[in-house]
Amino acid sequence: MALDARWQEITGEQPAAMSLAGLAAPDGGGGGPDLKTDVGPWHSAGNTAGELRTSTSNSLTDLDTAHEGVTGSTAGFDSSAALTEILGPWKTRLTAVRDECGRLQGALKAAGRDFGEREEDTRQKVAAEGRQQSSQPDQSGQPGQSGQPDQPGQKKGG
Repeated sequence: MALDARWQEITGEQPAAMSLAGLAAPDGGGGGPDLKTDVGPWHSAGNTAGELRTSTSNSLTDLDTAHEGVTGSTAGFDSSAALTEILGPWKTRLTAVRDECGRLQGALKAAGRDFGEREEDTRQKVAAEGRQQSSQPDQSGQPGQSGQPDQPGQKKGG
């Protein structure tokens, strides 16, 4: 049983049509530019991660500044010991968050850049392949009519 038929049997829905780089499928399906890509959201997410990194770094500095003198000015209080006890774990957590935001900043921006470059490369390759297919003569010596590659098992020229 074909995958499309099995999908419809299981879900009761028609499978979604797919297309590559907005090209029409040989059977007439697809063809719409239904997948829009943009580098912007990747860079925006990277910038947000960078802002979170900066904010977390500032919070670490604020935490250290606020903790200065706590042990000396509150000696003997139970709260002083508790504050000193939790300072280390909080600094460890905030440092981990800061470092992860820094890693994500670079990774998200790189992913957007790489994705955009690959998308453009693919678009150019598909366009070149389409031009090449439409300019190749069929068996009668005429340029290809459909611009689509011949299907396996299908006779050329009719």
